[in-house]
Order: sequence, then C-alpha cells, then structure tokens
Amino acid sequence: MKLSARNQINGKLVAVQQRQIPGHVQINIGHGVVITASVTNDAIDDLKLAVGDDAFAVIKASDVMVAN
Repeated sequence: MKLSARNQINGKLVAVQQRQIPGHVQINIGHGVVITASVTNDAIDDLKLAVGDDAFAVIKASDVMVAN
C-alpha cells in the first residue's frame, strides 16, 4: 500500500485494547519508545490486530508542536 504520509514508523504491537471506545493500540518502536494510538474497535477487528503483530504507526499532521 502506498501512502502520502511520510512519517511511517514500524514496530510491534504490544497492546490491543477494545474495552473502551475508541480502542487503543500500542506499538513498540524500539529503544524503550511506545506509540499509543486511538482507533475504532471496528478498525481493530477489520485489521485483525493482535499483540505480537508487526505494525506501522502512520503519522499525518498539518501541525506539530515542540516543547522544551
């Protein structure tokens, strides 16, 4: 699949939670960094997401805030 978003970070799913709306998934991208995403429970089902699967965090944003 080709995407216009250039910020594509690969990792492994370490948590998939459907108990709440929206659901949450966590992707371990290495070096102790985990990205958490809010997704619909339907998307979790449609993509058949499961702990241990390879996954990509695709980030498309028109604004990025940086703080120090």
